[in-house]
Amino acid sequence: MAGGRGTRFWPRSRKRNAKQVLRFFGERSLIQQTVDRLKAVVPAENIWVITNEYLQKEIRRQLPEVPKAQVIAEPAQRNTAPCIGLAAKILHELDPEAVMGVFPADHLIAKEARFRSFVKSAYKAAADHEVVVLGIQPQWPETGYGYVEFPPGVQPGSFEAHSVTSFREKPDQRTAERFVAEGNFFWNAGMFFWKAETVLELTRRHLPKTATLLAALPSFKSRSFAAKLAEVYPLCENISIDYGIMEKAASVAALPVDDIRWNDVGSWEAVYALAAKDKDKNAARGDLVVENSRGNYVDASKTVALVGVDDLVIVDTPDALLIAHRSKSQDVSKLVKTLEQKKREELL
Repeated sequence: MAGGRGTRFWPRSRKRNAKQVLRFFGERSLIQQTVDRLKAVVPAENIWVITNEYLQKEIRRQLPEVPKAQVIAEPAQRNTAPCIGLAAKILHELDPEAVMGVFPADHLIAKEARFRSFVKSAYKAAADHEVVVLGIQPQWPETGYGYVEFPPGVQPGSFEAHSVTSFREKPDQRTAERFVAEGNFFWNAGMFFWKAETVLELTRRHLPKTATLLAALPSFKSRSFAAKLAEVYPLCENISIDYGIMEKAASVAALPVDDIRWNDVGSWEAVYALAAKDKDKNAARGDLVVENSRGNYVDASKTVALVGVDDLVIVDTPDALLIAHRSKSQDVSKLVKTLEQKKREELL
């Protein structure tokens, strides 16, 4: 899934150059890193990318190993349930026995070999359960993630799929601390495994309007597919896979993944947390000179000098400069909404 805009990474992330095609760590973009770590499990010819019209050309350029026809642009943003339903419809047409994994294109995983071991187990488990998800052992009481509740006593790192007791929405701080203390609540990483046929059946059961619209699409190989998709897809329900299907599915299992150094790279604060730092905890992409300054993150193509400032995010692009307190980096998306209201398209 690569259709998001990454608004919390403005001003670097824009409609035509969004978060998933940007480089934050090393020389490979987030979507390139996602495909790189999956290719040992899923060959490139079996990888499909659902994105948007702004990013389709760039993603095809960045992923030459993935067949161009398999980088598909959504005609409209309709959240994750229609996106996954569309992929399932196409895959089921090509292979009625297909088992599909769903992976966000903008996550970072440092322990890739360990991650791939869980992915292989999840694909196998999908043959016996309606849905299989990966739960990530929490490293701190995070309030920005949803949680998967396992049965008590579950051991992190087990390759056995366990029945999910419940899904929990993003908790407050006190609840997150309780989740971590109890030990059987894991972060919901948004990675799912299931038969394409199962996805279609669950969509028919829980999102019948979207299922009917997707069923009306002609064959993916038909010349009329793109035109019909543009007609019906915007009419699909705008709903996440979690709300639309996951919380209603009868047989959901999960693997209790231990620490694979997973991060959803959800804000500039997350980039700062993962970046290399100097003795005063400053981090930078580019040349940084500091005097009596601590805990700052800078992303700029010019030399940046800081004097007597702490805990800032500074991101410089040719047409915009962001200065924010690190603790408020999640609120950058609010700036983008303001720019939309002001119709500042040149900055979006």
